[in-house]
Amino acid sequence: MVIFVEKVNYYLKIFLLGSVIGYIFETVLKILVNPDAKNGILYGPWIPIYGFGCMIIIALMRLIFNRTNFNRITKIILTFVSVAVVITILEYLGGFLIEKLFHKVFWDYTKMYFNIGKYASLEMSLVWGILSLVFIYIIKPVEEKIIKKIPNYVFYMAFFIFILDVIGTSLKLYK
Repeated sequence: MVIFVEKVNYYLKIFLLGSVIGYIFETVLKILVNPDAKNGILYGPWIPIYGFGCMIIIALMRLIFNRTNFNRITKIILTFVSVAVVITILEYLGGFLIEKLFHKVFWDYTKMYFNIGKYASLEMSLVWGILSLVFIYIIKPVEEKIIKKIPNYVFYMAFFIFILDVIGTSLKLYK
């Protein structure tokens, strides 16, 4: 039971920290590329789809790296392709659900050449694949050190604020 709770705690910390990293990433993108873009749907400094993406990347990475005898290049290629596909599906589902639940569209890829409807495109799949490798080899090692230093009470308070933000935003958007 203790191991299960520790794993849940770990993945929730990955989720929350990944959501904050996603917010920072989107803020930089907004400044550099599209000043009119909105940074996610929540009020706080987090974008949950990035948190889900980080959890999925880590789960896929563990599956590929720990359960296979492939060489490093093959593992990198498998990670790139599998994450690109899975994150693209996540992005599509996220956009679809946001539109259906809240009647809002926060991203639209219909102007991209290789779009898959509004919410996904081959171009963005390639970006997610590349970013997943950056996450695995550069961000994740740093993130692991940060996670170990975050006291549980700080994490629980931040997660509680995050949940309040989700509830408040949902109530406001669902009107």
